[in-house]
Amino acid sequence: MEQHIFSVSEANQLVKLLLDDEPMLQKILVRGELSNYKMYPSGHHYFSLKDPEGALRCVMFRGSASHLRFRPENGMKVIAQGRISVFPRDGAYQLYCDALTPEGVGDLAVAFEQLKAKLHAEGLFDPAHKKPLPACPERIAIVTSSAGAAVHDMIRILRRRYPLAKVILLPVRVQGAEAPPEIAGAIRYADKWKIGDVLITGRGGGSMEDLWAFNDEQVARAIYECETPVISAVGHEPDVTIADFVADARASTPSNAAEIAVPDQTELRRALRGAAERLIQGESQKLETLRRRLEALADSRVLSDQLAYVQDRRMELLHLQQRLGDLAGGDLARRRQRFSALAAAMDAMSPLKVLGRGYAMAQSGTGEILKSYRDVKPGDSVSVTLGEGGFTCTVEAPYRTRRKS
Repeated sequence: MEQHIFSVSEANQLVKLLLDDEPMLQKILVRGELSNYKMYPSGHHYFSLKDPEGALRCVMFRGSASHLRFRPENGMKVIAQGRISVFPRDGAYQLYCDALTPEGVGDLAVAFEQLKAKLHAEGLFDPAHKKPLPACPERIAIVTSSAGAAVHDMIRILRRRYPLAKVILLPVRVQGAEAPPEIAGAIRYADKWKIGDVLITGRGGGSMEDLWAFNDEQVARAIYECETPVISAVGHEPDVTIADFVADARASTPSNAAEIAVPDQTELRRALRGAAERLIQGESQKLETLRRRLEALADSRVLSDQLAYVQDRRMELLHLQQRLGDLAGGDLARRRQRFSALAAAMDAMSPLKVLGRGYAMAQSGTGEILKSYRDVKPGDSVSVTLGEGGFTCTVEAPYRTRRKS
């Protein structure tokens, strides 16, 4: 019997049929480490699963990849679910992956940590970006489901604590694929039109999947870009979402968010009463001080004797006048005494005094005082001044002073 000769494509197709007929390979779970992970513009994902002994080529088509809740990365240990078959064109078998789950933790937990790290690196959690909450808001916008118990609890507490505030509800879905865009859209709408002075967004408790809408990136960015202060109130106290990190304030529960958003009217009334009492006490003390001052003025001389003030000022003026006169007289006496001393000294040094004692002063024809015989020569005319009068003479022979023997 002649053996059948297969073409390459026939051989590949035969292997494909054999693999496709094996039930164990139609819904198989494979554990491995992601390698050579690539996402193409078509939306298909291509990668390999490997362990120390081998590798398996894998493909995840766009439809299945759209359900991924985390971002696969090289080196991540995962469990892949799918079917193993042959791609007839190149004869290589591969895993056609329908679902991918991180090993050891759920895909939601991985997605949460990945988004948390990404937004933290971008600065969306920076405390410097947090806005303070208004002390006494006039309007409060709530973005949550209108059917849940959380919204009724918040409204009840808001009315009890601060009935002056107006509460505006923006109903949205808080669970499911449609929830994130609705929540983000309501936040942007409330902020654009300034619906409230403060905005509360959240929902009651539930599983991580139930709360997942508040771990969505578009919700986080809507909260970050919101100019209105935002309070995140998701689940119960242990529950933490990405919205809690981005919001300006985090409440442990929706009821706690209502308590944070508004003051307590009982505390406000107590504070107002205290302020009123302090104001009355302060005004009473001021009035008492003014009363005592008025009584003191009523008993003063300036009111009982209108001329007393003038008489007192007149006595002070006379006293000052006398003091000024005494000071001026003493200063004048000191100046006169000094003048007499200076005049006596000048008189003692006066040339006239010297001439009065028998001395004479000789001057040349030009008026210069003669101090030496060398200043004249025979025939010069000399003026001589005496203690009384003087005369003019002609020099016959100048000589040097003769010393007595």
